[in-house]
Amino acid sequence: MSCLRRSLAVAGMLLATLLAGPTRAHELQPGYLELRETAPANYEVQWKLPSIAGGQPMPLAPVFPDRCRMQAEPRSARAGGAWLFSARIACDAGLAAQVLGVEGLEAFSTDVLVRVQHADGTVESHLLKPAATKVKLRGPGATYGAATYLGLGVEHILFGFDHLLFVLGLVLIVRDRWMLLKTITAFTVAHSLTLAAASFDLVRLSPAPVEAVIALSILFLGPEIVRVWRGQTSFTIRHPWVVAFAFGLLHGFGFAGALAELGVPRQELPMALLLFNIGVEIGQLAFVASVLLLGRGLRAVAWARSPAWQRLPGYLVGTMGAYWTIGTVLAILRGPA
Repeated sequence: MSCLRRSLAVAGMLLATLLAGPTRAHELQPGYLELRETAPANYEVQWKLPSIAGGQPMPLAPVFPDRCRMQAEPRSARAGGAWLFSARIACDAGLAAQVLGVEGLEAFSTDVLVRVQHADGTVESHLLKPAATKVKLRGPGATYGAATYLGLGVEHILFGFDHLLFVLGLVLIVRDRWMLLKTITAFTVAHSLTLAAASFDLVRLSPAPVEAVIALSILFLGPEIVRVWRGQTSFTIRHPWVVAFAFGLLHGFGFAGALAELGVPRQELPMALLLFNIGVEIGQLAFVASVLLLGRGLRAVAWARSPAWQRLPGYLVGTMGAYWTIGTVLAILRGPA
């Protein structure tokens, strides 16, 4: 197979994968199940679900142990882009060492954060996934589930194709490794600031324009990558960390959406925010390291040194940036469904 045909084949596979990304955006928003013990073996239940097509709640349902019974009919209400259900249950002898699950989770590409506050004030957190839809609760005396928010941050960045494409564009533009470190750090600091501001509700922006500008930031890097190929220069090429910081402020609002939708109690938000952000950075650094290692490995292969292959990632960034920009702008113009 010629270099050009190989390039087209790989481009097709990558585009097929990434084009599916926006259609799965709502599925990637996590659900939230909170149980708060208000009296011995009695619990207030809050169940938050993202909306899907048509504005309906995602068809997921919590599965309580057999020893639990509903005290009253559940109440439901629309809460922004999600649905909120509340109920009261009584569980004989409490929930210690009992199994809690979510029915239907295996059919969606989303997670459910489970938070249980026991009568003694201790809290345990768990992250249920399509491959692990049940968890055995530890009971009173449980420790704070730090790994839950850490894992949620890692997963959010690794499935956030728009954020990863922006980082890929930076890697393709910045050839000096120290400048790349400075640029990635600037992006990190910027989106950490707006992530914190949005999570504490100090700043609130409409999601649709934020998504459009994030898409535009990817498109913006396309011509800059071409300038690098041609040996030209620009403000972005000379000062990439400034551009990364500026766009990072907007990307932070995109990160904040996943955490804000959970409804984490305000007193736990600082720790949840810190752990979520650390998870995002772990995933981001792992991605950058993978790209650099892959590039170094491909340079040892003869066909991968052809111009067509070397420019494929740049074309991918520009093409996907254009696709997402057009899609998000058209969505804004059409207005809410």
